[in-house]
Amino acid sequence: VTGVQTCALPIFALPTATANMSSARPFPTRQNLQIMKLKLVGAKKGHSLLKKKADALTMRLRALLTTILKAKEAMGKAFKDGNFAMAEVKYAAGDIKSAIIESVGTAQKRVETRVDNIAGVKVPVFKAVDMADAPVDYTGLARGGQQVTKARQTFSACVDTLIQLATLQTSFRILDEAIKVTSRRVNALDTVVIPRIAGFVDYIVSELDELEREEFFRLKRSQDKKKKDLQLAEAERLKEIAAAADDAGSLIGGGDDPDVIY
Repeated sequence: VTGVQTCALPIFALPTATANMSSARPFPTRQNLQIMKLKLVGAKKGHSLLKKKADALTMRLRALLTTILKAKEAMGKAFKDGNFAMAEVKYAAGDIKSAIIESVGTAQKRVETRVDNIAGVKVPVFKAVDMADAPVDYTGLARGGQQVTKARQTFSACVDTLIQLATLQTSFRILDEAIKVTSRRVNALDTVVIPRIAGFVDYIVSELDELEREEFFRLKRSQDKKKKDLQLAEAERLKEIAAAADDAGSLIGGGDDPDVIY
């Protein structure tokens, strides 16, 4: 149907129109009634579980918002301190970019990733891991060694805060998308699937009641016909008995017998 958005469900197909819905009605039997009742119970249970999942994800998302705000404030402060420490290094030691690049062989920090499960939603979690500290050679630096060490520690804290913020932002995006999908499923179950199955159950129950009424009426008509047939048969039997009694009375109390000629 144009202008109607439907979502794919694993068990039930959404009807496109009222005519299609009426044509897709199951045959009214006791077995189909039990099947539809089981489907209705399963749909209600799934709706309840998805509703609880959506609520849990929403609570976790709201908690993440506060943590993200605090992490952004901490990141801003960390980068402010880092830029100030870098300015102190440039003032004390001048341009040391080439010397620092030459002294670095391997990365001092690595990022490890693990997966956290939040109400069935897998969320990646990043963690900064400090590798073995390599000795830094400040040969050639006439001054500014203390400021360089301070700047290095400050920017290391900035990297930790940045990785924490990356974890929070990634979790926020994944949870937000999961909440949207779960909410669509909850709405589909609540407004389409459950009313549709409930309508099928009501339809089958009404049809079975109608069949029972028809069967009761048919049995009643059949019993009435049998009673009438028995009454007619009894009346005929009584007539035959009366006729036989009349014949017997005429033989006993009749007139003169005709002469017998030998």
